[in-house]
Amino acid sequence: MQGFVATYKRELRGYFNSPIAYIFIVVFLLLASWLFFRGFFLYGQADLRPLFSLLPWMFLFFVPAVSMRLWAEERKLGTAELLLTFPVSDGQVILGKFAAGLSLIVLTVLLEFPLLILTANLGDVDPGPVIGGLLGSIFLGGAYLAIGLFLSSVTDNQIVAFILAVVVSFALFIVGESLVLVTAPQWIAPLLHDLGLGAHFESMGRGVIDSRDVVYYLSVIVFFLYLNRLSLSQRRWA
Repeated sequence: MQGFVATYKRELRGYFNSPIAYIFIVVFLLLASWLFFRGFFLYGQADLRPLFSLLPWMFLFFVPAVSMRLWAEERKLGTAELLLTFPVSDGQVILGKFAAGLSLIVLTVLLEFPLLILTANLGDVDPGPVIGGLLGSIFLGGAYLAIGLFLSSVTDNQIVAFILAVVVSFALFIVGESLVLVTAPQWIAPLLHDLGLGAHFESMGRGVIDSRDVVYYLSVIVFFLYLNRLSLSQRRWA
């Protein structure tokens, strides 16, 4: 447990001791605010659903920017090997890094609350889709982060880690979208739908908090964190 806490604090300080966290939060909130007010003034609708529908695409680039340094920078600086020689387990280090990145994502999502309050004051807002959209954003961000964390462990180049994370996250997001399903064989379409990150986000965004969606996201996160551990184990014995 001490290894997890130490890694978590170290990574969280690393975000806020550099411009990464501030750039991530400010740019994300500015873009989210612009999209919100653009829709409000153009269409005269106090509705957050258009914003939540764009969050997966915003996260697709913002979250890999957070995760790309988590292992790639360690490998480039040669500190990964030193870190893994400490009396802490690989799992504690991985979970500490993941928790730090997820904390940054959750903080950014929570900072959108002024938009929620403003929208509620401007019109009637259904709380179901709002709560579902917020939870879905956190789960989706966690899934993107786990993917990026694993891919950051296989390279010492942060740009390569960023590109790989974007490509893999995009593939897993779009695989369940209608554009893919209409061209896929009928027998495999339901499986592709269930595998898609986007399909489960849309379900939660409608205000339906289904346990199947939660289990799906947790499974994706655990799977890629497990791949991360395998990657570290192979390097440890290489």
